[in-house]
Amino acid sequence: MFHAIRSRLAVLGVALLTSCTSVANMTGDDTQSLNLQAQQQYGQVVTHAMQRNMLVRSGADYDMVRTVLLRLEPFADRANKTGVPFQWHLAVFKTSEINAWVMPGGLVGVYTGLIDRLHLTEAETAAVLGHEMIHALEEHAKEKAGEKTLSNLATLALSAYAGSAAGAALGAASTMGVGLPFSRRLETRADLGGMMLMAEAGYDPHAALSLWRKMASLQGQAGKEGLAQFLSDHPNDADRQAAIEAELPKAMTAYEQARTPAW
Repeated sequence: MFHAIRSRLAVLGVALLTSCTSVANMTGDDTQSLNLQAQQQYGQVVTHAMQRNMLVRSGADYDMVRTVLLRLEPFADRANKTGVPFQWHLAVFKTSEINAWVMPGGLVGVYTGLIDRLHLTEAETAAVLGHEMIHALEEHAKEKAGEKTLSNLATLALSAYAGSAAGAALGAASTMGVGLPFSRRLETRADLGGMMLMAEAGYDPHAALSLWRKMASLQGQAGKEGLAQFLSDHPNDADRQAAIEAELPKAMTAYEQARTPAW
């Protein structure tokens, strides 16, 4: 394994002047490979959760997330520029942790703590899913793989999150570049792209602001019960909210168009 990591790092050195996405392709982390790895990891996560009775298949939380996902899917598919169709799947995990992610290829994971502890509305849930879907649709994981190879990420993730079903989910997601901090630029792209996605699906984009305000109100509790992980991966600050507010008029136009009958 260490030999493989050194070999990949050597490739990274040769390709220093290329983009992170190009590096990922050179090291074997192209779109199809990432999607295949994601499917394998996702299957392990779901099986792990089922064995521990932590997979939610019905109820208010599951129904709301499924409704939002189904409503966002056609607009996400239209925004997909990866060249490979996404196969959307949903898993809801029963845990107090606050988190959500979308693996490459459209594999969605949502923790009940995110919905219940933040008392999310359907539109706020759409803001979360839209954000995470954009990370996957724009292949931000590929950029993460270009910065640090998946072999190394997997080693770090599995050693750090080997404890619970929620931990296993986060660890597996981390090997896909999900659940690890993205750059501010990629976070901004996910914020704004996700807001447009939810607006096109007919969700009021103001919910993107209310979501992050709820996060801000909980920031003082960041060391408690799993909240720290989400806030470290998705830093909340005034600049983030200002960027969202600046794009609101554009998103509101898309929202109004979505609400206007075609006839």
